[in-house]
Amino acid sequence: MSNIKEKLFTEFTAPTTQEWLDKIEVDLKGADFQKRLVWRTNEGFNVQPFYRREDLKDLKAVDSLPGEFPFVRGNKKDNNLWFVRQDILAEDAKAANAKALDVLNKGVDSLGFTIPGDKVSKEFVATLLEGILPQYIELNFKTCQRHCVELANVLVDYFKQNNYPLAELKGSVNFDPIEKILTKGKDTSALCAEAAPQLIAALKELPGYRCINVNSVALNNAGAYIYQELGYALAWGAEYLNVLTEAGVDACEAAKRIKFNMGVSENYFMEIAKFRAARLLWAQIVKQFVGDRVLNCTCGQMHVCAVTSEYNQTLFDSYVNLLRSQTETMSAAIANVDSIVVTPFDKPYEQPTEFAERIARNQQLLLKEEAHFDKLVDVAGGSYTIEHLTDALAKEGWKLFLAVEEAGGFLCEALKGNITNAVNASNDKRHAAAATRREFILGTNQFPNFTETSDGKQPVQCCCACGHEEGGQAVLNKERLASEFETLRLSTEKAAKQPIAFMLTIGNLAMRQARAQFSCNFLAAAGYKVMDNLGFKTVEEGVDAALQAKADIVVICSSDDEYAEYAIPAFKYLNGRAMYVVAGAPACMDDLKAAGIENFIHVKSNQLETLRAYNAKLGI
Repeated sequence: MSNIKEKLFTEFTAPTTQEWLDKIEVDLKGADFQKRLVWRTNEGFNVQPFYRREDLKDLKAVDSLPGEFPFVRGNKKDNNLWFVRQDILAEDAKAANAKALDVLNKGVDSLGFTIPGDKVSKEFVATLLEGILPQYIELNFKTCQRHCVELANVLVDYFKQNNYPLAELKGSVNFDPIEKILTKGKDTSALCAEAAPQLIAALKELPGYRCINVNSVALNNAGAYIYQELGYALAWGAEYLNVLTEAGVDACEAAKRIKFNMGVSENYFMEIAKFRAARLLWAQIVKQFVGDRVLNCTCGQMHVCAVTSEYNQTLFDSYVNLLRSQTETMSAAIANVDSIVVTPFDKPYEQPTEFAERIARNQQLLLKEEAHFDKLVDVAGGSYTIEHLTDALAKEGWKLFLAVEEAGGFLCEALKGNITNAVNASNDKRHAAAATRREFILGTNQFPNFTETSDGKQPVQCCCACGHEEGGQAVLNKERLASEFETLRLSTEKAAKQPIAFMLTIGNLAMRQARAQFSCNFLAAAGYKVMDNLGFKTVEEGVDAALQAKADIVVICSSDDEYAEYAIPAFKYLNGRAMYVVAGAPACMDDLKAAGIENFIHVKSNQLETLRAYNAKLGI
């Protein structure tokens, strides 16, 4: 058998990188390699169409093993188990307890309770946790920042009174005053040095509880680029390490108490790389505080709860949100995070229903029970592309981290508004990219459902008031990427008549079909009723058919060459009885404009602005 293998290997000569490139150049038939195949990321680096072993020769982290410093390959050595977490709003302790017990029987093994500050008490916690065995699951608590220490003391007392094994309990208390600066505009910085050490002291008998949180998911939900969430999360965590060590807390103990709640977006491979890069860099940061102790201690491990993004969710075609969150969950699971929260698909327009929450749970259970994602440690390790992305993202995230540190640290930058302004600027860029379809939103600005209506759904307004000053300074703008298109489409629905866009297809078969399909997708994003056609022999026949269909918009779809023949006669025959649009940007555009034709739609059009203008012309 070994002889056969040797013969198979010796019969083939491994092609070199240059030979691959030469073959690609031939297949491109003169097209520019850099423009066609090299991807320029928002993170500022290029991604090649393929990588080989030689591309990894200078990457030191590739030689590390799972469970070993610098933990790029994960904290675990023998499995990839993660907690399936569901968050519950606990305004009523008894109702929240009943829901918790129910979901624990349906596959959840991590609970996140949000408790109003004025409800924190021994009685409330006892009712909330009745029948729940904390030694078998992870418990996470969030409350008003000023009540976190009180809540921690109540929890410790409750666990002691019930004789639970304190050393075995796992969970967290979400203390993060810096998040309030970013999301509420309130200066809560005094709480950092005041309450953080007290909180760690209160939980000293619960070594498995993390209480200092970095909630960079807030940046993700505000449209931050991946390198921004990475770099800012690291600076955020380093800020808390500084605060705690200056307050006298041992650096190793401080690091063990920090938890990262990070977002995960739909950029599949980049998100896998983000979490791997985050662990790599965080281990290096902790090493600067604790020295070589980090090599033989777990304090250098980054513990991450990944939350699927709200930023890319949509109100229309909302079941597509399931596709988004599923790939996001896969990224997080493959990247070896510690727990995952899947955002229910209906969150953009309602309090998530029981059905939506069940689906969200099952999305994780599917990956565990059927895809076996929990069985293998760091399946991405050794992938040439992912290892490259991990290294490239680590470099860009580190640059941003150093820039924040040189500017005075994360807290200083947050108080100045620089973090908020930078993330909001990214949000603006992404909205502009969506408006021109350079960033696709499936079901919204690309391939919308032509016949869907909102059925009374209205977008849920985010509680942070989206970008304006609430507590004295600008806050993160959490306006979802699809929000402007949704506003446009909802306004169309309120019109007295649904506008009809009629495709006047004529001439070259391939071009008229392609442009009709493009135009239907383009215009349906505003909620217009689109009518495609097989083709007309004359423009007069097409215009007559459009008027018979009571069209408000007539879109002529043909080839560039034939527009010189068809566009102006069709425009004159229509004679202002409906809005006239040319699909494309033909060479004769100046001649068409000179004849009075104003409206053109093509791949370089600003879709959002164009549709807003059309609505205005239609009186909507």
